[in-house]
Formats: sequence, C-alpha cells, structure tokens
Amino acid sequence: MLNDLASLLLQIEESLKQHLPTNSQIAQPMLEAMNYAVMGGGKRLRPMLVCAGSEAFGGDYKSALPAGCAFEFIHAYSLIHDDLPAMDDDDLRHGRASTHVAFGEANAILAGDSLHSLAFQSISEAANISPTSKLRIINLLSKAAGWHGMSGGQCLDIEAEGKLLTLAELKMLHAAKTGALIKSALEVGALCAEADTTSTAYKAISEFGAKIGLAFQIVDDILDVTQTSETLGKPAGSDEGLNKNTFPRLLGLDESKNKAEDLLQEAMALLEQNNLKTPLLEALANRAVHRTF
Repeated sequence: MLNDLASLLLQIEESLKQHLPTNSQIAQPMLEAMNYAVMGGGKRLRPMLVCAGSEAFGGDYKSALPAGCAFEFIHAYSLIHDDLPAMDDDDLRHGRASTHVAFGEANAILAGDSLHSLAFQSISEAANISPTSKLRIINLLSKAAGWHGMSGGQCLDIEAEGKLLTLAELKMLHAAKTGALIKSALEVGALCAEADTTSTAYKAISEFGAKIGLAFQIVDDILDVTQTSETLGKPAGSDEGLNKNTFPRLLGLDESKNKAEDLLQEAMALLEQNNLKTPLLEALANRAVHRTF
C-alpha cells in the first residue's frame, strides 16, 4: 500500500510522459502543444483518485496508472478548450501562457481533440486491466466527459452567465462540469480492482466522489475571489468578470467555506462506515478541500 502522495505523483508524471507521443511526421506542432498542456503543471488530482480508488478495493495502484493518465488527458483537453477566446478567454494557465497563446488557436484545438482520443487509447491498451473492466471504464469516462457530464456542465455554465441560478441549479451544474470526472475517477479506480459495481462499498466510493467533487468546486470558487493570479497560476477574479454563478456569490464566503468543510466530513464518514479509508484517500480528500491554489 502506498502512503506517500509525493511518490505517487512522481509515478503519475512518469506514466504521463510514457503515454504522450513526442514525434510525428505530420503533426509535430500539435504534439508539442499536447505535451505542453499536460506536462506544464497541475495537481494531478484525478489520476491520483483513480489510483487511490483502486487501492481502496484491494487493487494494485500501478495497474490503474493508464486509466489515471486517461483522466488527466481529458482534464488537460478541457482546460485547453476552456481557455480559448470563444470560451473563458484566459491567457494564463499553470503560471504560464495558455496553450492557444503559446501555439496558436488551431493547434490548441487540435491538441485538445487528440488528448481526448488519447485518453481512450490509454485505457484500451492498458496491460493489466481486464477486457470487461476496460469496456466499463470507457463507458464511465465517456459519460463523465461528454454531453451529460463535463461538456454538458460547460454548456450550462455558459448559458447561465448573467442569470442567477438557485443553489440546486448551481449544484447540478457543477455535478456535471467538475464533479462527474472526480466521481468517475474513483469509480474507475474501483473497476481497475475488479470491484463489484452492485456492492455497498462501490456505491459508497461513488457518493464519496460526488461529495469531494462538489467540495472541490466550492473551494475553486472561493480561491477565485481570495487568491492572486500569481498564487493560482491562472487569472484570479475571472468568474466575477464573466458574471458566472459561484457559491460565494450565492451563499457568501463564510457559508461557502462551511459547506466545503461539511462535505469533506460527510465524505470521510462514508469511508469509515464502509471500510474504505486508506492513507491515500484521506490525504487526497483533505488536499482537495484544504488547498490554496
């Protein structure tokens, strides 16, 4: 069992490098943009959750690394597209120029497209995941990233600009936009360990992921109004500038902080009650909520 997040992070970084293509006779600028977007920084929360979810169900976290990389590729592609002028129009990501600023809009879009497909290639070619689990993982990830998950949430977020959502509507938005990938990362980790999807434990890890995903987004909203661009590595105050719906805007700053902490405690109780608590899951849950960037 791995107890050290730093060690896991190093192994994820190495696995990402191994999965990313570096040479092409037809698309070298696009490959360079892909590597720039993925290897330029990031918390690696989603691949860490995949590995931790696998370990919680008795699996080998190393076998889950390709699936973890798939989640990071989907996440990186989403950030490339988020930053585009047609979306959030942000020039800064991870403390340096956004991919479209560094490589041009066309290559940035193509890099995002290719990272999306590379995610599913990583899963299909994974050596230590059963064919049955691969199909289930691909199904889960495609739903989490697609029209009723992350992309659908992005669409709702854009449509809601300038409108005031209710708390229920805001939760629904972020359950899709942010929460779907975080929740499914844990589910996929369990599938890498051949978990029974009808078990109480599997349902608990899914609910744990939903709570951590919502808490993560609440903290993101809080940091956008309390931290500087230098600390965040991306433009601070951008949500307010785009007139987006956020938890601090709806609940206030203090109540938002309390809500995130309540969700964390509820999530940790689920682990305790279902014998799923591991050092990795506990550390990742706390890191998702108690962070400054």
